[in-house]
Amino acid sequence: MDASEENAESRLALFDFAFRHAPIGMALVDRQGRIVRGNRAFSRMIGISPENLGGVAFADFTHPDDLDADMRLFNEVLARRRDGYTIEKRYIRPDRAPLHVRIHVAAMRDGKGEVVRFITQVEDITAAKDAERQLAERAAQLELALEAIRGGFWQLDIPARTFETSERLAQYIDGPDAVQLDLDAYLGKISLADRSAADLTPLIRGAIDQNVAEYRLETIAGERWMRCDRRLLRDADGRPLKIVGMAIDFTEEHRQIERLQRNAQTDSLTGLLNRRGLEARFPQMTSASGYAVLVIDLDGFKQVNDRYHHAAGDAILQEAANRLTSCVRGEDLVCRVGGDEFVVVVAGNRETGVAVANRMVGMMRTPFSVRDPGTDADVLVDVRASVGGVWAVANTELDGMIAHADTFLYRVKASGKDGVGFDRQAFSLQVPLNESAARRD
Repeated sequence: MDASEENAESRLALFDFAFRHAPIGMALVDRQGRIVRGNRAFSRMIGISPENLGGVAFADFTHPDDLDADMRLFNEVLARRRDGYTIEKRYIRPDRAPLHVRIHVAAMRDGKGEVVRFITQVEDITAAKDAERQLAERAAQLELALEAIRGGFWQLDIPARTFETSERLAQYIDGPDAVQLDLDAYLGKISLADRSAADLTPLIRGAIDQNVAEYRLETIAGERWMRCDRRLLRDADGRPLKIVGMAIDFTEEHRQIERLQRNAQTDSLTGLLNRRGLEARFPQMTSASGYAVLVIDLDGFKQVNDRYHHAAGDAILQEAANRLTSCVRGEDLVCRVGGDEFVVVVAGNRETGVAVANRMVGMMRTPFSVRDPGTDADVLVDVRASVGGVWAVANTELDGMIAHADTFLYRVKASGKDGVGFDRQAFSLQVPLNESAARRD
């Protein structure tokens, strides 16, 4: 092998390595637009395994609305009117989810200038497109807010120690005949509980150049939540000169945020706490007698769900949630952690936890009524419960208690299900945890 052949093989090997291991999608495409070869990054993008890529036309996974522009540029390269192109378009994955990409296409020509292959580099720009969309949405929202703003501007002249509101803000606060408010009058409208949030001292001292304050303001329409963007203007020497603020009523948004925070802690199907809600509420529990943590798994649920479909499964989960809740008091916590798995925290001693666990198993022995989609008739199905439990003096280690209770649940499942397994000793951080609890049905 002469040096030129050795160099050619070396270059080919380097190209092959770079092609296969490139962090972005890489594909070789023939003159008919069919994939000759693609790397793993490209395969993941379009959702087709590397071994099945060969012969697939890029038109097959390109969004129909984006295909014409791509084909026009592709044909211009074939016609020698260009050597390559860059275009943004969408791929359609097998699950029908769109993927925004930016592709860079270059022609590989033979000695006569004819296209032999196309080499394509593909970047996933879905996140950038989402951010761009969100930015456009926010810009539209801001434009709409400025057209019919609920609030207004104010400014503070620091050297002169003068403050005044805009006419619009004054009217928003005190009605159509209002006069502009000075600083004392404006502060007097702010809820006492929020005065610290509205403090201007860091801006006046020049420690910061801008911040956002949220506070309740008494207006002609009642108490409203205001979001105020405050910005410091400096003189030529950098000394604080003025502070300008824009106060916008975001009461509805604030209420929505509160609703979302509440919803984020509850399971949408059953109305129980979810894992996040459990983690938020558990530290707030108080009990001089300790805490029992129960991990519950529904026996036979999967079979019923598979036979009678998800509507029946949802009905069982909702009824199971009601039954579990009926076994505890208002101060106890009932959580659906996912699927047919539940966690219950009971304030009380070990005996109380054991009693609640046995009560739950008993409640679940009553058959459930579900609709059979095949006959459109109600049928009774048998879904039981297995419970693992642990008790501790203090509520300081939720994850550890759940993991330890889970080992006792596994023992119940392994020994026939439909029962209770409860640790005889109080839980402590020294209790070894089963780190590989088997997946339950």
